[in-house]
Amino acid sequence: MRLILTFAVSLLVYFSLNARPVKIMLVTGGHSFDTLQFFQLFDSLEDVDYTHFPQPEANRAIARGEAQHFDVLVFYDMWEDISEAEKQAYLDLTKEGKPFLFLHHALVSYQNWPRFEKLIGGKYVQKGKGVAVSEQSTYEHDVWVFIQVPHNHPVTKGFSSLHFFDEVYGNFRVSENVIPLLTTTHPKSEKIIGWENHFNASKIIYLQPGHDYRTYETEDYRRLLLQAVRYLTDGK
Repeated sequence: MRLILTFAVSLLVYFSLNARPVKIMLVTGGHSFDTLQFFQLFDSLEDVDYTHFPQPEANRAIARGEAQHFDVLVFYDMWEDISEAEKQAYLDLTKEGKPFLFLHHALVSYQNWPRFEKLIGGKYVQKGKGVAVSEQSTYEHDVWVFIQVPHNHPVTKGFSSLHFFDEVYGNFRVSENVIPLLTTTHPKSEKIIGWENHFNASKIIYLQPGHDYRTYETEDYRRLLLQAVRYLTDGK
């Protein structure tokens, strides 16, 4: 019995010493944000290491294959310029099963790349030539958003509801194939504001809350973000 206990303790020590933090490729650009508090948010995440890539360097790095060095890609960008080679690099990552986490205004990215909407699972439609007013999305910031959790899911484990002083989007598109993770009845918002999507072999999470420091600094948001990262990198 003593031998078995010694062996078990040795295994625990071994795995503790050899466990490595989750490696995040953190992408920003194209939209202002509270930079100090945003990076403090990621500094606070337990067992996580991140490397920051601002756009357009982020897409260049993805096209060079640098995403292979990371367990998960986290996007807090709102970017439009993307080359054909960069588009293909994104699609290749999904074929390999690389997980993606998209936050807040990342839903606005790549208005002229239809496959991106399929990848992320939705689209915030900006004003533009030929875009009907009835199709354009809306926003309202500095509002209390009361959030419900419709399903038992690893990302929302332990939450039955949430509330943040944040920003809501209205009249944006959500794929009928997503798994809803967060919903709200706010009158200026669409109902589903967080979801899981699948594209090729990749698991993809989108979380709409995250406008500024007032959300970044809450314990609930930090826990929600960490649980999303852990779910996407399960087994790493």
